[in-house]
Amino acid sequence: MIISLSTLLLGGATIASLAAAQVDPDLTGTWTTKSRKVFTGPGFYDPVNERMFEPPLTGYSYSFTDDGHYEVAYYRATSNPQQPTCPRGVIQWQHGKFQKASNGSLILTPFAVDGRQLISDPCTYRNAVYTRYQQQEIFKQYEVIVSPYDKATRLNLYGFDGAPMNPMYLAYKPPEMLPTKTLNPTSNSEKGSQPTNKNKVKRSIPGDQDGLMQAALNKKVLVQQQDSTTADRL
Repeated sequence: MIISLSTLLLGGATIASLAAAQVDPDLTGTWTTKSRKVFTGPGFYDPVNERMFEPPLTGYSYSFTDDGHYEVAYYRATSNPQQPTCPRGVIQWQHGKFQKASNGSLILTPFAVDGRQLISDPCTYRNAVYTRYQQQEIFKQYEVIVSPYDKATRLNLYGFDGAPMNPMYLAYKPPEMLPTKTLNPTSNSEKGSQPTNKNKVKRSIPGDQDGLMQAALNKKVLVQQQDSTTADRL
């Protein structure tokens, strides 16, 4: 059987359109929670100098591109009822690729070696602890709507169990993001190693002999660190 060139071209166009349909253009942009103080991009994490910058208020931000890449920035503070002087602060950053499944869910898969986490737990560690971080995220569903109250474009995400997350609002379009590629490749990552969030940063960081880094967090994370540049071990 002879297949004409036009048939091949039509088939290729159909496959391309199906692939493109898996990325929703309505998602494209940088989204942030109500505080509007946490944003993805170079203002949150500096991968060259291994620095994370603390926003003035807690919150989180997600960014999506129209070619299937994402970035996420989290800043959380939790109280400790049993020890009120020992609240905990966590800053997390990841990026990678995402896809929209046929059932409408979103699957976010990070670049394993790039994620970073900074934990401040003053009653457990004298200094904040800086580690690698890797966590795939699955959202059961999502919706992009225009808020009836302030007419702002809003993104509602629902966790893997269907529980709603705090709504996010469109801040930038196109999105504010770091480059959508592995930023800190290691020899292990080139061999396909998949480190977890329990792995400390293995590669050398200037001024830190342990492969970890301490970063001073101000009172917004509810603890003031010393000027030392070495973090305690986990």
